Formats: sequence, structure tokens, C-alpha cells
Amino acid sequence: MLPSKYTSAPKGGRKDIRNLKRIFPYIWEYRGRVLIALLSLVLSKVAIVGIPLVFKEIIDILDQSDKSVIAIPISLFLLYGFLRLSGSLFNEVRDAVFSRVRYRAMRRLSNKVLTHLHNLSLRYHLERRTGNVIRDLERGTNSVSQILNYMVFNIVPTFAEFILVAFILLGQYEAKFAIITFSTVAIYVVFTLLVTEWRMHYRHKMNELDSKANGQAVDSLINYETVKYFNNEIFEVKRYDTTLTDWEDSAVKSTTSMSILNFGQGAIIAVGLTFIMIYAGQGVIDGKMTLGDLVLVNTMMLQLFIPLGFLGIIYRMLKYTLADMDMVFNLLDEKPEIINSTNGKALHHINGEIQFEHVDFSYQGDRKILHDISFTVKPGQKLAIVGHSGSGKSTLARLLFRFYEINGGRILYDDQDISQVTQESLRQAIGIVPQDTVLFNETILYNIEYAKPGATHEEIIRAAKLANIHEFINALPDGYNTAVGERGLKLSGGEKQRIAIARVILKGSPILIFDEATSSLDSQSEKMILEALSSVAQTHTTLVIAHRLSTITDSDQILVLEQGRIIEQGTHQILLAKNGLYADMWALQLQESGNEKD
Repeated sequence: MLPSKYTSAPKGGRKDIRNLKRIFPYIWEYRGRVLIALLSLVLSKVAIVGIPLVFKEIIDILDQSDKSVIAIPISLFLLYGFLRLSGSLFNEVRDAVFSRVRYRAMRRLSNKVLTHLHNLSLRYHLERRTGNVIRDLERGTNSVSQILNYMVFNIVPTFAEFILVAFILLGQYEAKFAIITFSTVAIYVVFTLLVTEWRMHYRHKMNELDSKANGQAVDSLINYETVKYFNNEIFEVKRYDTTLTDWEDSAVKSTTSMSILNFGQGAIIAVGLTFIMIYAGQGVIDGKMTLGDLVLVNTMMLQLFIPLGFLGIIYRMLKYTLADMDMVFNLLDEKPEIINSTNGKALHHINGEIQFEHVDFSYQGDRKILHDISFTVKPGQKLAIVGHSGSGKSTLARLLFRFYEINGGRILYDDQDISQVTQESLRQAIGIVPQDTVLFNETILYNIEYAKPGATHEEIIRAAKLANIHEFINALPDGYNTAVGERGLKLSGGEKQRIAIARVILKGSPILIFDEATSSLDSQSEKMILEALSSVAQTHTTLVIAHRLSTITDSDQILVLEQGRIIEQGTHQILLAKNGLYADMWALQLQESGNEKD
């Protein structure tokens, strides 16, 4: 669901106008096409409004009392056919010319939203529901196309036709015909606006429940294994159905309440047309109007009210679409938590030195996670970080990527404060194998190459060999073109981690982070990978967040964290000699593995 802060945003008309203004830059790129489309629209309406005028002349000629002088008005029939053909032709020209504008606007907005979502902070993505965001994005980008359709193909044409009809009525007939027409249209529009606004809360509720149901469905499918582990298939379906039940109730209320609007609109049109026909019929009887005039007035009124009847539907759909579009603009209004400094420069001369200077950090203001953390890692050194769960180990890795702003102190790479360099250059300098490895639903080749798009085949093979995954890949029927499935579910945990290790090796960053990167590997694979990583790490600064202490005994420095504080620091042998928390953890792991060695 979207953050509650949007509840303070402008509502109704002001917000709709603001969002419509925000669409304008997306269509201005093709302003030439827009002008051609609008010109085609006007020509089409001129042709359509001209049809009743020609039809009036045909009827008046054929209705002459002196039958001997009747001649078939071939030229008028040809003009009638030409106008109908022109109306259709210019409509198609308008559609064809404007299609590029419409779909380019959709493409640009979709790209902008996805780019913006990638720029939002990690905190936002940890709190959001993927299904809801995807549904809001889909509806919002489609709404741009729909709004442009409504404006160019429905609202503007109807308005243009109304102006032309009003001009003819005022120029050729008594003012009462124009007054009836204007009054009927005004009453129709006001009635439509009032009733539609009354009905809109049902649509908003439908959207909210639709996003919620979609989020629940996506969550249950993403966590398919967990659902199976706990036999909760029925629970998930019931939870989904409960939301859909509420959605169904709102949808039914929205649909049934439409009957009031449709009947009211029909009644207003019927009354207006009745008065027009009464006055026109009386005019024919009094000799003030011809039979052709009667047909002309009736035809023009029908020609005007038919699109006006659709305009009621269009207005409702426009309001619904504006509500959908508001979702995507709410996403765009979400501010990134981490932004580049105004004078931020790219990280340069990267040797790999890392410094933490009295760093304090908390995810929420009331609970501090890290307390006065200070340490230095020299270029090419290996730093290990150990501690019980919740001690802040993985938080350190996130801060190195500047996923969050620290509350106090400084983090420096080669004496460059990471808050003063661009995020892009900072993250290019670091490679990580996270604790929870997630792969794209693509091939193994794609997932390894993702670290360095355009890498040569030899570079990819080298990285796979160093990660001890090359032989496994070659043994697969499709080799490197094997699809790994959603989130890499077709592979074991160890296989996923080795692909992640190959990926980070391929990236070639001067700083490497391994967040319990070998936790899912068997002892033999772990040993082989550690040997490979040891070779790779000789030219890199390496941070290892470790659960198995046996993997970090060769570290240049080990930090022991407890409740966000460094309580011990030193090499493996120094920490064992201190006989503190690290020594206790080492003894416990030796006991668990049955290893009696000290």
C-alpha cells in the first residue's frame, strides 16, 4: 500500500488538474503530430456537421409541390457521400497520427516510474508490497493512454461538434432552439458531474481492494514453498477470497448505482429533444420552417446528444482513469531517502582502504543498531565480522553501499567520504555475495554476466571456474543457457551461492563483501571456494561476514560485534588468547563439528 502521507495531498479537481498538467510533457515531444491530429479532428467534425445541412437541401428539393420540376439532385447526393467519406477519412488520419504520441507517452512514463523505483531507498522496498506496486504501475501507465484517448477522441470532438451545432442553430433559427439546446446540455453536464462524484468512492474502494488482492496473490506465489511447508493453501485462498468478496461488493454497488445516472441522463435528453421537436413541428405548420429544417434540427440534436450520451460514460471512465493515474504519480512523488550530494563527484583513485569513524546508526529513531563503530581496513586486507544474530553484521554491509544514511560519524573509502561521492561510482567499487542469494528468472549465463554486461565468454568462464561452478554448469543439458527459474528456485542453495560468487568475481570491484557467502555449501565445496576466493582476494580489500569461524581464521583482522558494539578486535590467535566471546563461539563450533583441534 502507498504511504499514508499522501492523504494530505490535494483531492478531487485540484489534484486531477495537477496530474493532467504532468502528462503534458509526455505529449509535447510530438507536438507536430498533435496539431495534425487536432486539425484532422476539426475537419472530420466539419464534414459530419455538414451532412445534415446537405440532407436538409435534398429533402427541401424533393418536397417541392411542383412535381414537374423535380430533378434528382445528383450534385447534393455526391456532396453527401463526399462528406461522409471525409468524416471517416479524417477520423482515421487522426487515429493513425496520434497513435505514436499515445504509445510513446506510455513508454516514457513506464521507464520513468521504473527508474524512479530503482532510485528509491532500500527502506521503501523493504516496506512495499510488490504486487500492489506492479498493479498500480500497470493501471497508472495504461491510464495515460486512456486519458489521451478520451481527450482527443471523445471530449474534444464532442466539444467541437457542440460549437458547430450551436453556431448553425443561432445563425439560422430562432433563439429558443439554441436556448433549449444549451439548457439541456448544461443540465446534463451538471447532473452527470454530481452523480459521478457521488459514485467515485466505490471505484476508489475497488482499486484499493484490487491492489490488495493482487498483492496477496503475488506474495503467496513468491512464497510457494513456505505455503506448502505449512499446508496453508486453503488459508491463502481464503485470505485472497475475503479481499475479493469486499471487492465484489464494491463492484456491484458501483455497477448498480450506474442505473440512476443512465436513467437521469436519458430523461434529460428525452425532455430536451421533445421540446425541440414540438417547436420545430409548430414552425413547419406555421410555414416558418420547411420539412428539411425539421429534419435538420432533429438530426443535429441527435447527432449532438449521441456523443454527449457517451460523454457521460467517458467522464466516468475519465474519473476512474484519473484515480488510476493518481496511483502512479503517487509513486513518482515518493522521495528517495538517499540522494547524491549537490557537489558529489565520482569515487576516484580506489585502492580499497575502508574507514569507519565513530559511526552510529538506527533504522528507526528509537532503537540504535550500531554504536560508535570505528575500524580501518587497509588495501588488500581481509576483515572478518562475527557476532550473534542481530548484532549488526549485515547492517555494516548495507552502510558500505550507502543504502541508509548514518546518524553520526563518517564512512570513508580512500579518505573520500561516501556521502560526498556519487552512489553509482560507490557501488561500482564494491562487489557483494549476499546471505540470501536471489537470481533472475533467466539463464545461468545471464545471471553471471549481469555483473558486467558485455563481458567476453572467456571472462565468464574464468569467473565460473574460480567459483567452482563451471563443471556443474557444463554437465547440465543446456549448459550456460539453463534457466534457473523464479528467484533461482531450480537450483540448490549452494549452486545459487556459487553463481553469485562467480558474478561478483566477474564484476572485478576492488572491494569484496561476502555476507555468509558459503553458509549453504557443503564442506568440500566450501573448502574449494575458500581457496579460490583467497587467491582472488589477494588483490582486493575483503570483508567477510561469517557464521562459520573456520572460514575466517586467516583474516588480517576480526571484529566481534555484540548488540551493535565492537567488543573484541584482533587476529584469530589474539582473540582466542583473550578468552572472550570469540573464544566461546570458537569452542562451541568445534564442539558442534566434533573437531577437537584448538
